[in-house]
Amino acid sequence: MGLARTRSIALLGIEGHEVEVEAHLGGGPAGLTLVGLPDTALREARDRIRAAILNSGEYWPDDHITVSLSPASLPKRGSAFDLAIATAVLGANGAIPSDALHDTVLLGELGLDGRARPVPGVLPSILAAAHAGHTRFTVARGNAAEARLVPDVEVTAVGSLAELLALLRGGPLPPPCGDEPDGGPVTARTGSPRPVPDLADVLGQPVARRAVEISAAGGHNTFLLGPPGTGKSLLAERLPTVLPRLTTDEAIEVTAIHSVAGTLPRDRPLITVPPFCAPHHTATRTAIVGGGAGRLRPGAISLAHRGVLFLDEAPEFERGVLDSLRQPLETGEVVIARAAATARFPARFLLVLAANPCPCGKSGPACVCPAAQRRRYLARLSGPLMDRVDIKAHLQPVTRAELLADRALAESSAAVAERVAEARERATRRLAATPWNTNAAVPGAELRRMFPPAPDSVQVLGRALDRGEISARGVDRVLRVAWTLADLAGRDTPTTADVGYAFALWAGTAQ
Repeated sequence: MGLARTRSIALLGIEGHEVEVEAHLGGGPAGLTLVGLPDTALREARDRIRAAILNSGEYWPDDHITVSLSPASLPKRGSAFDLAIATAVLGANGAIPSDALHDTVLLGELGLDGRARPVPGVLPSILAAAHAGHTRFTVARGNAAEARLVPDVEVTAVGSLAELLALLRGGPLPPPCGDEPDGGPVTARTGSPRPVPDLADVLGQPVARRAVEISAAGGHNTFLLGPPGTGKSLLAERLPTVLPRLTTDEAIEVTAIHSVAGTLPRDRPLITVPPFCAPHHTATRTAIVGGGAGRLRPGAISLAHRGVLFLDEAPEFERGVLDSLRQPLETGEVVIARAAATARFPARFLLVLAANPCPCGKSGPACVCPAAQRRRYLARLSGPLMDRVDIKAHLQPVTRAELLADRALAESSAAVAERVAEARERATRRLAATPWNTNAAVPGAELRRMFPPAPDSVQVLGRALDRGEISARGVDRVLRVAWTLADLAGRDTPTTADVGYAFALWAGTAQ
């Protein structure tokens, strides 16, 4: 009889949990029993691992093998346990020294030929294990760049099970297993490079351009309303280009989410720019919020974390899908609860909604839609959702004179991003003693208590509140935008003009 232990990591959402993999060889009919709440993909590891061990030139034990994944009450999903299970089986059989497996966390899938394949979620797995005190990791070569983003850990990248066994035995390395397509260097793409979006591409629309700048400076949600061809999508796609680059901690957090989702580009192991996510209007609630029947996956709102979520043709989305955004917009996270497990995903994003004024998309006299139909179309965007949108900008068709005038005068993303960075720096200094770093994140009660504007500057809001034109939540959102306007202008406190313009942006009447 033999017994060996290795370690791996199980993911629930983006949270990693240490798993001890134990392999025991005992009497009974030959075979392998896997216990510890494995899913279907993990149960299939029995056949993959046996073929990988045999094709790596190793002996498969004729005894009954019991593999336990502990803690047994924690659900385990996916194929990332293959390396750990294979080395535990070989350790129990005496093929490798058991002390060589001590305190090493193994992550990777095995092919039938013994090749080590990359798996999603390596970055959050290593972050969790490092937090638990582990410093030695072995991953597939295709995950090496991602794994080495974690500081103060030792990462060993292998291309095959045979290579891992040679390292454990201290012998010569075997030749590469096949062509190892997942572990080779990234080759440059041929063809002309894709043009980088720039705010200078948008001609005309001064109010909407200003709205995008304010949105980026304060982290405010925005609604763009206008007929087709006025630049709504262009503006939304260029919003990330004026946002500040992600800090190191933010970049690792965003990269971890995309790693779990399996959307991390091979040529970009660390995401350093704010992400942009634009799901189609046929997307389901699960696709937007996250979840799934098997492995809990992050949705579009989490893939847009620290970046922009753009919903084009917003009234075409299902009403339930849109209303499911309300809670994440307030809390900055989404909790996916299922019978087997509960996962928590970060979801602090800038929401940009875009819509045509009516189903036909035309404006003015060219529109043939009845007034009732136009109201029903925009009424698909519920009042509670729109109450969480700070800025509403109306776009009008651009005239020929505006097109000619703006060719030389349109500001670039770099110029706008410089002002945005200065405004955010002012807000950060003002909010240094608080847990928030943008105006949009400050709760209304704290905003009024800690940063009250001058009484005469908010008279316009008092009159609007008396007339029922704005809610108490709307007042808080107007004040947040007013503070952003003051930060952009370099003022210490919002003026009457700042509050008035912020109210016009909230009401959608800004000129």
